[in-house]
Amino acid sequence: MRWILFILCCLLGATAHAAVIPGVTTGATSDSRSAPDLEQKKAAWAALADILENDASRKELIDQLRSAAATPPPEAVPKITPPTLREEKTVLENVTDISRRYGEAFSDRFAQLYRNITTAPHKPFNARTFTNALSHFLLLAAAVFSLYWLARLCALPLYRKMGAWARKKNRDRSNWLQLPAMILGAFFIDLLLLALTLFVGQMLSNSFNANNRTIAFQQSLFLNAFALIEFFKAVLRLIFCPKVADLRAFNIQDVGANYWNRRLSALSSLIGYGLIVAVPIVSNQVNVQVGAMANVVIMLCITLWALYLIFHNKREIAGHLLSLSERSLAFFSLFIRAFALIWHWLASAYFIVLFFFSLFDPGNSLKFMMGATLRSLLIIGVAAFVCGIFSRWIAKTITLSPHTQRSYPELQKRLNGWLSTALKAARILTVCVAVMLLLNAWGLFDFWNWLHYGAGERTVDILIRIALILFFSAVGWTLLASLIENRLTSDIHGRPLPSARTRTLLTLFRNALAVVISTITVMIVLSEIGVNIAPLLAGAGALGLAISFGAQTLVKDIITGVFIQFENGMNTGDLVTIGPLTGTVERMSIRSVGVRQDTGAYHIIPWSSITTFANFVRGIGSVVANYDVDRNEDADKANQALKEAVAAVMAMEEIRGLIIGEPSFAGIVGLSNTAFTLRVSFTTLPLKQWTVRFALDGQVKKQFDLAKVRAPVQTWQVLPAPSAPSAESPTPGVCAP
Repeated sequence: MRWILFILCCLLGATAHAAVIPGVTTGATSDSRSAPDLEQKKAAWAALADILENDASRKELIDQLRSAAATPPPEAVPKITPPTLREEKTVLENVTDISRRYGEAFSDRFAQLYRNITTAPHKPFNARTFTNALSHFLLLAAAVFSLYWLARLCALPLYRKMGAWARKKNRDRSNWLQLPAMILGAFFIDLLLLALTLFVGQMLSNSFNANNRTIAFQQSLFLNAFALIEFFKAVLRLIFCPKVADLRAFNIQDVGANYWNRRLSALSSLIGYGLIVAVPIVSNQVNVQVGAMANVVIMLCITLWALYLIFHNKREIAGHLLSLSERSLAFFSLFIRAFALIWHWLASAYFIVLFFFSLFDPGNSLKFMMGATLRSLLIIGVAAFVCGIFSRWIAKTITLSPHTQRSYPELQKRLNGWLSTALKAARILTVCVAVMLLLNAWGLFDFWNWLHYGAGERTVDILIRIALILFFSAVGWTLLASLIENRLTSDIHGRPLPSARTRTLLTLFRNALAVVISTITVMIVLSEIGVNIAPLLAGAGALGLAISFGAQTLVKDIITGVFIQFENGMNTGDLVTIGPLTGTVERMSIRSVGVRQDTGAYHIIPWSSITTFANFVRGIGSVVANYDVDRNEDADKANQALKEAVAAVMAMEEIRGLIIGEPSFAGIVGLSNTAFTLRVSFTTLPLKQWTVRFALDGQVKKQFDLAKVRAPVQTWQVLPAPSAPSAESPTPGVCAP
């Protein structure tokens, strides 16, 4: 085996040595080992011959060679290519590029328009063909207009009945759906009449064209223009409804409705029949140059007339919009006021854009503008309807049963708050979607591509996740807070109110729970948005550590207060003595206790400053009454008078209910030179000892006066002055105090 390995190494080394190209090798490719000499080669060849001569060794060599051949070659080292450097442009450069691109596009369009007017090839005018086609065109137009006018005239009584019925139902505030339904129903009938007229017009066109391609082309142009323009007029009638005021969606006077319906209808007719019918017919029958000039003249006149109407009625329409905003909901009032300020600029931009579009692309400009306009009106209408429903729901409130309100006092308010917030968020989302759809309708933003690919899909996914997080957080907080509040109230089955200690602890737990849930929710929402919350958590930890060092007293207050609460040391309403202060506990928080003295002074005492305190309402109250009697009085008589006073107190019903058990007479408990002391003690209800003591003092005074038991008197001994020793020593005298 050893010889086999040696031979293989020699052979491979020789092969590699033979493959070296002189003058091209480098230090990296040179072998550090020296080549075998002639004697080593001879020994290797002899060993190889011996191996080949032996069958077993030859077989082993063959197996090793096959194994080496089957070994896969080492993987090639991947080539590292530097990334392609992209030149970053500034905002000014981007604006310049966009301006240059649109400027070149506009210049090309104007150049094409100029070539159409000046250098377009002339076409010979055939008066006979033009007259024949015009007669057939006018015949079809007269038939279609007459049929559509008669159909709408027959439907007018139906519209009036629908409007009267809807207004009658609308007087009842609960039946608000009938009027919008009838307005949309009238619009739908108008569209059905238009479809019927187009169907009859197509049949007439097939019979009037006489298999003439020119006549058929002109009649198809008319029918297309008629369908587009009359559909737009139907939308105008939906808005203004000049002939049936009851089906008018907005509060517009008849004069204003007729004024704007007539002028906007005339504008749409001039634009539609001018661009879709007149310009193509003139270009096809007369000359392309004349058609291009007609297009410019028609659109210039229409644009100037539209701008005159806009600025002539600017103030009046703004006033109507402001008046409408005052009668609308607060949410819609904001948008209507903003629209009242800029409506004339939007309308002017609309007709200016239509003017330029019609110059560059007369055939498709009107279709695009009308399609975008109708889509915009539909989007605004649907968005307004949805937002109106949300606003009505926001104004309504959920009313729970009286039993549920007693058990969960804050649940109804909390549910209404969550519902109102959710509906407001949905309303804002509706407005945002409506704005993006409006931009999409005018070709300024590809909403559907954005929604299905890239940022739009990620945004929707993030919004759904955030909504679910907020929903479950709100549900969890509502359930836990409601359970805590249920423990803070009594129920109809007579469960008593919890103690002040329980109320304090539950309130503290509810507040702590609110902080924890809010913090966790905010952190999860930030992480869903894409904010890295690891630095926030680290910063919060460092900030908490700094606050804990800087607020040691506050932490001590909180910990001491928690332990006092758990030990049930005091509750709200207890009479306590804390240091030199005696008063009633009015408030207990996690940091301090508020005590009100009988003088009215209110003291806030931190928990950490309380070392000892006395509570007067723990179980029972006690009265220990001592009465001094003159030493010369009869003790039995004084004791009997005291017993009669106690009996009189026990006979008082309002006082007897405050005394627990029977009084205890101790007899004489003190003796001095001038008096002896009698003692009686009572056990009372908490905080009732002073009431019993006051009543007892009154009866003792009354009974002692009846028994002529005197109170002790004070005596003074008058001594002679030191400077007059010869004077007679004074006799002691007794003076009343």
